Amino acid sequence: MANYVDGFVLPVRKKDVDAYRRIARKAGKIWMEHGALEYKECVAEDVPKGKVTSFPMSVKRKPSETVVFAWITYKSRAHRDKINKKVMNDPRLADMEEKDMPADMKRMIYGGFEVIVDL
Repeated sequence: MANYVDGFVLPVRKKDVDAYRRIARKAGKIWMEHGALEYKECVAEDVPKGKVTSFPMSVKRKPSETVVFAWITYKSRAHRDKINKKVMNDPRLADMEEKDMPADMKRMIYGGFEVIVDL
């Protein structure tokens, strides 16, 4: 059976990457405790701005920002839905408010993807 992946691309203020890392580590532990198979958060290191499209352009990155690319892997979409319901009801995330995030969550791109190749 192929896995299912939630993918994310979002802008993070360069000066706040360490704060974002702390939040992501906390959230990742919670996702894993509830059954996610894999949780990854990656900060841009070699992502040139394109002429038509690119990671920086996708989130309208400002000069003071970098880009984070992240994904969470599940057994299936049903597994994802079950885990996300538990995560969203987890009291350890209750204190996280969008206004306190070191990222502009309104410019985050995300979606669920069915894995079609897994080598």
